Amino acid sequence: MAEPSADTQRTLVHYEVKDGVAYLTLSDPPANTYTHEMMRQLDDAILSARFDTSVHVIVLTGLGEKFFCAGANIDMLKKADPYFKYYFCLHANETLNRLEQTPKLVIAALNGHTVGGGLEIAMAADLMLAKKDGGKVGLPEVNLGVLPGTGGTQRLSRMIGKTRAIELMVEGDLISFEKGQELGIINKILDGDDFMGQVHEYAKQFCPPNKASKAVGRIKRAVQSGWEVPFESGLAIEREVQQQLFQSDDAREGLAAYIEKRKPEFKGV
Repeated sequence: MAEPSADTQRTLVHYEVKDGVAYLTLSDPPANTYTHEMMRQLDDAILSARFDTSVHVIVLTGLGEKFFCAGANIDMLKKADPYFKYYFCLHANETLNRLEQTPKLVIAALNGHTVGGGLEIAMAADLMLAKKDGGKVGLPEVNLGVLPGTGGTQRLSRMIGKTRAIELMVEGDLISFEKGQELGIINKILDGDDFMGQVHEYAKQFCPPNKASKAVGRIKRAVQSGWEVPFESGLAIEREVQQQLFQSDDAREGLAAYIEKRKPEFKGV
């Protein structure tokens, strides 16, 4: 049941913090396909970013310019027994759920093709930014005789609606980033040579002193958690996190700055 451990000693997810932004880079060129070990390292990186008080925004991207991630490593899956495949999907789902529920804004920076499990990883982020003419997205698992089993069927249908999601998955086609934006999968497409530089500038706007990052994170939590429960329960979650924010230094600063007609200087607390 154990996966071959060739990746055990390799760094498959690079972790770096810059200006309050944590970068989690999937690093297994050329296609950055993920294995069990990469998912374990991604899990560790997510936890590091979550509990690092200097981190206010998380950016997930891939190494190189051709691929964000091409999904699960096919050689690994081909060699693995059915029990390993089941637990591999279970663990991957737990990792992506942790990313989705982390109370900090998560941005997926699509630097290249984002297909199969790669798109499933990206959909666990809150926002997707893509490089103009930089690649394609899609969930082509049907062509392998399987389905998108790392949350793909659930997240895509919630993102673009049932019929469009079913169409995209059963046809198994890949679409351009631009078409992905039209469908509502991708939020913004950045045009320029310095893609990651633009991503960094975009991410920094959600960090102190520009934004109250605690409020940004609680907005995310209210939406993500509220989306999964009845409306009245969602309102209760909203009231809970609002009460937490009312007690924060940033809320006091924001209200004072508004009254004093000046720009607030947020600290993320």
